[in-house]
Amino acid sequence: MKRTMILPACLAIGLFFVLPSALCAQETDTGEAVNIGSNRELFVDQYLIGSLDGTAQKLWPPRDEGPVLFLDRPWEGEFCLYMTVIHVDSKYRLYYRGGPTPGKGDGTDDRTCYAESDDGIHWTRPNLGFFSWEGNDQTNILFDTDPQLSHNFAPFYDTNPNCPPEQRYKALAGLAGLVAFASPDGIHWKKLQEEPVAKHPNFACDSQNVAFWSESEGKYLCYLRGWDSYRTVIRIESDDFIHWSPEGGVFMTYGDTPREQIYVNQTAPYFRAPQIYIATAARFMEGRRIVSPEAAKACSVVPGYDGDCSDAVLMTTRGGSVYDRTFMEGLIRPGFDPGDWISRTNYPVRGIVQTGPDEMSMYAGRFYAQPRARIHRYSWTLDRIASVSAPYAGGEFRTRPLIFSGEDLFINANTSAPGTIQIEILDKNGQPIPGYELDKSPVLTGNWIEKKVRWAEDKSAGSLAGQEVILRFVMKDADLYALRFGAEE
Repeated sequence: MKRTMILPACLAIGLFFVLPSALCAQETDTGEAVNIGSNRELFVDQYLIGSLDGTAQKLWPPRDEGPVLFLDRPWEGEFCLYMTVIHVDSKYRLYYRGGPTPGKGDGTDDRTCYAESDDGIHWTRPNLGFFSWEGNDQTNILFDTDPQLSHNFAPFYDTNPNCPPEQRYKALAGLAGLVAFASPDGIHWKKLQEEPVAKHPNFACDSQNVAFWSESEGKYLCYLRGWDSYRTVIRIESDDFIHWSPEGGVFMTYGDTPREQIYVNQTAPYFRAPQIYIATAARFMEGRRIVSPEAAKACSVVPGYDGDCSDAVLMTTRGGSVYDRTFMEGLIRPGFDPGDWISRTNYPVRGIVQTGPDEMSMYAGRFYAQPRARIHRYSWTLDRIASVSAPYAGGEFRTRPLIFSGEDLFINANTSAPGTIQIEILDKNGQPIPGYELDKSPVLTGNWIEKKVRWAEDKSAGSLAGQEVILRFVMKDADLYALRFGAEE
């Protein structure tokens, strides 16, 4: 499929690219139409991008809301890592590795710890009473029987409609191979079998190896760590969570982008658009020393962990072997504190969860290998990870040809006070469809999570359902984050 590339003369501003209008025109993609049905589509990748003229895709890093959990229990400590957050019904669950002494990856002093929350903002450690620590039997240690498995325990909530209730929570863990676990409640876990379910020389399991049920592909997927001269990601798949293929996995690729060290990938279906797998990955800058030895000592950094730095990046995939890296810029940047520029700090917790009517959050570990290790919460407005944006001078954006189902178009967008958005619907050849011309579109100004769009005489988009169409957005000082067709939710 032919796609005209954005010219490299873009001007980088802040954390995203703004393209001068004279440079950013692209020909509309006239290839095969994509059927989006009534799916919500976020502009986090190139999937719907047909042409950009005076507009650009923009990354919106989340806001740092501060620490939510200080990892200061004696069984937690400086080396807490490989974390997962799960939100099911009214309960938020947080799983993480506790490790008070450096194990250098050998898993000799690791245990799986657990915290929970009713809102995703205020967290507590329940006294599980499962395992004691130096005589204290009131701990939040979930299990401590095998440090090799606690090193990288990575759970998820199984949305497979055929999943038995006693296996509704699942996990993979292990250094010598991936061992499968299941639980009815996320608290009480059992191995599904003793031997690893996935093991191969390609697999470098000493990281967080994440699995989930794919609604769009109808199978279990696992994105795990591999090595091809870079720290990278391998994909394997399974119908039953026990038998995984292909042998050795498929190495993920990254399109025409510079290779980087991806340490943990944190790939998971986006909770409001599960056909999009969002990866809030850790980018590891090996050997890139930012903090002097003297500053590292002042931060009480464990020796040997001050010679690298790291941040978080956004990647996406919709299946197959390619990650889309539309945005190479940092999703979470290190802060002002020298301790934030230490090896393996800013590693994201796996999972994006809704934490308010119009808010969602992700989390990240901060101050790794330091006594003040903690977890921070970061927030976005709902669905606003990335956008197609227009400057004050104005511009337009056209989707590639698409087919939808449902009655109405809904957009997640905002404008400035003088900003505007108008929407025209074109046929597959790029010609305006009668009744949906630009002069029949309302001039929209405002800020909406979900704005229903209708044309003159209260005309909905429903008469075009099932046809190939192109959406043309004419915008001024405005941001478009997501769209969907269907009924009001």
